[in-house]
Amino acid sequence: MALSFCGNDSSNSYSVEDGVLNNGCFVDALNLVPHVFLLFITFPILFIGWGSQSSKVQIHHNTWLHFPGHNLRWILTFALLFVHVCEIAEGIVSNGHMTSNHLHLFMPAFMGFIAATTSVVYYHNIETSNFPKLLLALFIYWVLAFITKTIKLEKYAENSVGIQHLRFCITALLVLLYGMLMAVEVNVIRVRKYVFFANPQKVKPPEDLQDLGVRFLQPFVNLLSKATYWWMNPLIMGAHKRPIELKKIGKLPIAMRALTNYLRLKDAHTSVVRGAEGRAGSVFHHLWFCVAHWQSSPWEQTPDDPEKAPSIWRSMYRAFGRPILLSSTFRYLADLLGFAGPLCISGIVKHLENSQLNQTMASGEGQDAQVWPFGVYFLSSNELLQNTSVLAVLLFLALVLQRTFLQASYYVTIETGINLRGALLAMIYNKILRLSTSNMSMGEMTLGQINNLVAIETNQLMWFLFLCPNLWAMPVQIIMGVILLYYLLGFSALIGASVIVLLAPVQYFIATKLADTQKSTLDYSTDRLKKTTEILKGIKLLKLYAWENIFCASVEETRTKELTSLKTFALYTSMSIFMNAAIPIAAVLATFVTHAYISDSKLTPSEAFASLALFHILVTPLFLLSTVVRFAVKALISVQKLGEFLQSDEIGDDSWRNGDMPVSLESCRKHPGGTKAINRKQPLCYQLDSYEQPTRRPLRPSETEDVAVKVISGFFTWGSSLSTLSDINICIPTGQLTMVVGQVGCGKSSLLLAMLGEMQNISGKVHWSNLPGCEMIYEGNISKNRYSVAYATQKSWLLNATVEENITFGSPFNKQRYKAVIDACSLQPDIDLLPFGDQTEIGERGINLSGGQRQRICVARALYQNTNIVFLDDPFSALDIHLSDHLMQEGILKFLQDDKRTVVLVTHKLQYLIHADWIIAMKDGSVLREGTLKDIQNHDVELYEHWKTLMNRQDQELEKDTELDSQTALERKTLRRAFYSREAKNQIDDEDEEEEEEEDDDDSMSTTTSRRSKIPWRVCWRYLSSGGFLMVVMMISSKLLKHSVMVAIDYWLAAWTSSNTTISSAQDEEHRSYYVPVFSILCGSGIALCLITSLTVELMGLSAATSLHHNLLNKIIHAPIRFFDVTPLGQILNRFSADTNIIDQHIPPTLESLTRSTLLCLSAIGVIAFVTPTFLIALVPLIVAFYFIQKYFRVASKDLQDLDDSTQLPLLCHFSETAEGLTTIRAFRHEARFKQRMLELTDTNNTAYLFLSAANRWLEVRTDYLGAVIVLTAAVASIWGFAETSSSALVGLGLTYALTVTNYLNWVVRNLADLEVQMAAVKKVNSFLSTESENYEGSMDVSQVPEDWPQQGEIKIQGLSVRYDPMLKPVLKHVNAYINPGQKVGICGRTGSGKSSLSLAFFNMVDMFEGKIVIDGIDICKLPLQTLRSRLSIILQDPVLFSGSIRFNLDPECKCTDEGLWEALEIAQLKNMVKALPGGLDAVVTEGGENFSVGQRQLFCLARAFVRKSSILIMDEATASIDMATENILQKVVMTAFTGRTVVTIAHLVSSILKAEQVLVFSSGILVECDSAVNLLAQEDSLFSVLHRVHTILTADLVIVMKRGNILEYDTPEALLGREDGMFASFVKADM
Repeated sequence: MALSFCGNDSSNSYSVEDGVLNNGCFVDALNLVPHVFLLFITFPILFIGWGSQSSKVQIHHNTWLHFPGHNLRWILTFALLFVHVCEIAEGIVSNGHMTSNHLHLFMPAFMGFIAATTSVVYYHNIETSNFPKLLLALFIYWVLAFITKTIKLEKYAENSVGIQHLRFCITALLVLLYGMLMAVEVNVIRVRKYVFFANPQKVKPPEDLQDLGVRFLQPFVNLLSKATYWWMNPLIMGAHKRPIELKKIGKLPIAMRALTNYLRLKDAHTSVVRGAEGRAGSVFHHLWFCVAHWQSSPWEQTPDDPEKAPSIWRSMYRAFGRPILLSSTFRYLADLLGFAGPLCISGIVKHLENSQLNQTMASGEGQDAQVWPFGVYFLSSNELLQNTSVLAVLLFLALVLQRTFLQASYYVTIETGINLRGALLAMIYNKILRLSTSNMSMGEMTLGQINNLVAIETNQLMWFLFLCPNLWAMPVQIIMGVILLYYLLGFSALIGASVIVLLAPVQYFIATKLADTQKSTLDYSTDRLKKTTEILKGIKLLKLYAWENIFCASVEETRTKELTSLKTFALYTSMSIFMNAAIPIAAVLATFVTHAYISDSKLTPSEAFASLALFHILVTPLFLLSTVVRFAVKALISVQKLGEFLQSDEIGDDSWRNGDMPVSLESCRKHPGGTKAINRKQPLCYQLDSYEQPTRRPLRPSETEDVAVKVISGFFTWGSSLSTLSDINICIPTGQLTMVVGQVGCGKSSLLLAMLGEMQNISGKVHWSNLPGCEMIYEGNISKNRYSVAYATQKSWLLNATVEENITFGSPFNKQRYKAVIDACSLQPDIDLLPFGDQTEIGERGINLSGGQRQRICVARALYQNTNIVFLDDPFSALDIHLSDHLMQEGILKFLQDDKRTVVLVTHKLQYLIHADWIIAMKDGSVLREGTLKDIQNHDVELYEHWKTLMNRQDQELEKDTELDSQTALERKTLRRAFYSREAKNQIDDEDEEEEEEEDDDDSMSTTTSRRSKIPWRVCWRYLSSGGFLMVVMMISSKLLKHSVMVAIDYWLAAWTSSNTTISSAQDEEHRSYYVPVFSILCGSGIALCLITSLTVELMGLSAATSLHHNLLNKIIHAPIRFFDVTPLGQILNRFSADTNIIDQHIPPTLESLTRSTLLCLSAIGVIAFVTPTFLIALVPLIVAFYFIQKYFRVASKDLQDLDDSTQLPLLCHFSETAEGLTTIRAFRHEARFKQRMLELTDTNNTAYLFLSAANRWLEVRTDYLGAVIVLTAAVASIWGFAETSSSALVGLGLTYALTVTNYLNWVVRNLADLEVQMAAVKKVNSFLSTESENYEGSMDVSQVPEDWPQQGEIKIQGLSVRYDPMLKPVLKHVNAYINPGQKVGICGRTGSGKSSLSLAFFNMVDMFEGKIVIDGIDICKLPLQTLRSRLSIILQDPVLFSGSIRFNLDPECKCTDEGLWEALEIAQLKNMVKALPGGLDAVVTEGGENFSVGQRQLFCLARAFVRKSSILIMDEATASIDMATENILQKVVMTAFTGRTVVTIAHLVSSILKAEQVLVFSSGILVECDSAVNLLAQEDSLFSVLHRVHTILTADLVIVMKRGNILEYDTPEALLGREDGMFASFVKADM
């Protein structure tokens, strides 16, 4: 029989004469028993009993690993499996030396392998379902296996089988492993006591696993799942069906949360300071102690050595050093295993060279079977390693292990980096909350610096930590590589290595240059963005004045500079890529050519290809080294900045509010409140609230009850030695209204801040009195928290949250109170305008609200808080008179005083002094007077008289103010506009989505899936085509050529080395002169092509970026005005900022990397297939697997990337918001709540980032294993098919290429995923490129238009109908009118009647689909747009100025002389003001003209219109946003300076056109009246006279509404209009 268990080549195979145990075959059979036992026992339990058991136990996630020695067991089992594989290999190879088959040599090993696998599966199932009793089966198995293997080992020793035999070593190893596994099992019994003990130990899952919200399971799963990220499968596969949302990724485990890591870093710091050894153990030890400490900054200077700051590095090492060491260990193991590849290739090729020789030796050896112990052949380890198949399997295992260790190392560093970042963010935030106010106000610490710390420095440190293990792993890798090369090739290897080492500094130089260039590019792009923003904000004016091309050219000029910088950037990038590709070729060339000339031995294929693989390994660390060094330098700088920040001045201790010394921590801990700091129901780490309150103290007898705050001889400063406030002695009476008045800059706001403890106290005291009836803060429900002060700052500060959240500010919501506050601050009309009412998100810093609206929300916040004391710092500064009065009456006098709250009000409005209970008058930083108004009237007559004159002046201003249409109405109008465009944006987004849905016929789950996994090929093609056809052809052809040359180099090497073995030394010279030159030429052309390809990709990217930006800018600037009405500004700006940046800098390198890695993989597969065509059969399943891996990964990666981006912004916003609103947060005592929010935001962002990096590991592990399988199949195919190829050199070539595949497969997928995300930017830009432009040409040629047209200013409007869009209704219908040359015409009508549309029609800005406007005999629709718009002038309602000089703002075309400009300024009454400015006409105008008042800006616009000298001027509600005085100037100038010119005034106030020679009255787009103003007023029923009456009544101080002799309503017009159901409101609505 050919397959007998004990073999049949000798008669005594089955003989047991010497005793059963002396027959080797029986001993092997005995070894089968335990394995069979285990399989019989476990299979029924695994397959039958499982369903019924698992339902009994409810453990979250099924990942609770709680048996002791869990990880050790997995490691030992993996080792056991490896030893079994060796045992099987040894058995099979030994069997080959026998004349008949001996199954017992490998059969038990094979069963052992299956049993070991079963044991771990069985164990895992028992552990996750918590049935420890079933472990008994495993315990019995380990004991039996240990006994049988020990017997086998002992018998070997007796029969003189020793350490020189491989089987003896394997058996000894197995005895050891089974013994250790037995010990692990005994330990489980000892700890858990599940058998042999009366009471088994009860265990509870950890807190994280009880919390269903924790979805990040990496710390909790078993080793196999940890190594392969198996637990990520449901998430990544699920992403295909529906997008990953924040809910899906859940919370972080406690150990990874920011607070935990902050405490860890803080503990480390404390122990560094003490110089003591940091105690190990749980972070949660003394959590209360730590949490209480979270208030104090950890980096205060130590008392022992105040000069030297404690080292942040040492603290970081102590807190996070252990995981970094673990990661470094993994990294070393991976690097060492990496060298197995070249060595195995060398071995395989060498043995294939000698294979024929080996066969003859083997057949000769097989004769003396009788001398073998047990009658079987015993291998030595050397013989095993000479078997090529064994080497192939070893190569595979080494690759799998190497990749697993490498990914584990990456993961550990990334997790540690994220933990460190969380800790640093918490530390920085903690410090921000304690920063002294003077630091911020004196500019020592700017908002920009804080934002940089948060966004840049912490990330630099995180990245440094990611790359940290490379610092010490790389040198080892390089040294090992050089040693191995020397071993293979001798001296010539050192020459090749020196080429690599010498070129490394060049790479470092290029890397630093890249960083510098990036900085300068950033400066240019910021400048370009600033200009683009200005253009977009003033686009209407630019179009009306036909200046769009001038401004467009200015942007293009900056863009050219930016592109020059980008060219340099592209050059350095391509140099970097070139160096990376060319260095290995250069090294190989130098090495092999040198070897050919100086070495005595000939180059064999095994040496050549092993060294080729080694060179590839060597290049990576050298390439990375420059990056790592750069990051290390950056990290040093970051730590320095962080240290400086953490040691900046802090605010004084909080105990000043009690007038006491700081409360010690001990008292806090013993305090009854201390126990409440931790609420067991909530996760430990988020309990941050109750410790904030300092302890109460008993009342001092000296303090009187009626004084809320008292300052005694206080001297305060903002950080300099000079005191800002000096000799302050004041009392703030309890429950009364105190007003603080004085000139600008006399220290009123500082006084409030001094009382709040924000200023540095030089001397004196601030006493805050306790209120009777609330002795203990922790007992009973206190309605008013006395430690909190409601404070509204002068500069309004809002959160990026809803209006309601801004007002309630963390207090419980009380509907009645909320409504009262809203009414008191007249916020209801504003809230009604918002798209989602008070649930509308206010943008960052309240960007979408006006100043007055922001200020009223801040005041509302102070009113709503239930505090005893309210500080209001000039709340009326941004409000008009009506709102101020309303707020004073309803808010301060009624709402606050009814509540008996103590109010301190800083104000300039002296007319309110009569309401004050107490007045503090200030002058130059000290108190001038204090007392009631009567006291001051009696004792300081001079001051009182001064106030009276100021009051009179304010009253006059008030009269002027009332004539204006309220400023608030204007603000509300602006608000409506802002949100109109926003709603339009939402509509556009919805339309986009609808279009996408329409593209797919069927919106079922499968189509959504396919849409999300499709690669946007069309967009890619658009991008490439915008780079230019020639460039694309060059790029593709040079890439293909380069990779062909690379393959040719290696093929030539194979041919050269294989011919070396056949030639004699006599032919050597001739042979060398044939192979070496060709090899050199090929290498040289390879290097040249590397340079060309890297350059073409970058240049192609640059030309695509140039053309895309140029087209985008031109399209947008020439788009019709309607486009800007419906597209939000932010959306357009995004195309110019984020999207352009991606197209400029990110797509080219990604594209380069993608094409390179794809072509490398393809050429490798091509070479392997060429060497062994059978490989192609195995390739099919591998390609299918690869397709699905990349498909799933790309979708999930995109979602996680989006989550990471979207969670980062709120975190950065929260930091900058906190820094801006420090005084408010501290006054309200809401630090704890803000810290809480920061921790939540940090953790959310960290969760997204962790999942993203875990997904990357998931992909890399899978592609790496696929690569390893490719190597295995290639090796096996070439070994088994060696008879056909019979060239060992070609086998070496194939295997070297197979090794490169493992490195590049995951890059193909990751680059593909990145490119897909980046192509979205191209898609967005393209969507704007399809915008229709305005028709600039016209049917007339410019030469046909007279130079001085329009000379007369005669306007004929004939049957004009106008609409904004062909889809919309007409806004003007069949208008006919005639305006004489030089006539002053007024146009009026109700809101929406089409007045402004007519003004736009004059400039052909709207669609005139019927009729025409003829100016001086020419139909304006026939004119080229530039000509028409450059010959008319307009003054808009909103004055627009651009940054630059005054000259540029008046005359950007530079057509006017200086005299002309001065004349225009004189007419606009601005000459004297401009003369006083430094630089005169060249004086600087800041962005938006912010350095001039609104009135002055409007006058500049008038001067601009005058400079044009056009005979037609159109004024579109030009006086709506200016004060009375400016309006008078404007009217006067128009009447005098524009005599003889046609002036068309569109008026919102009828009173401004009463002197017009002709008035056009519109209603719903129809011209209803046309006559002089006097005639129209004479007709009582005319619409004009109705509008005039309504306007007159609205400017009245008081309105009385009567009906049948009864007074129905009686109030101010504003109040009556506010009552929507009132009689007056309905009258006005009917008229308006």
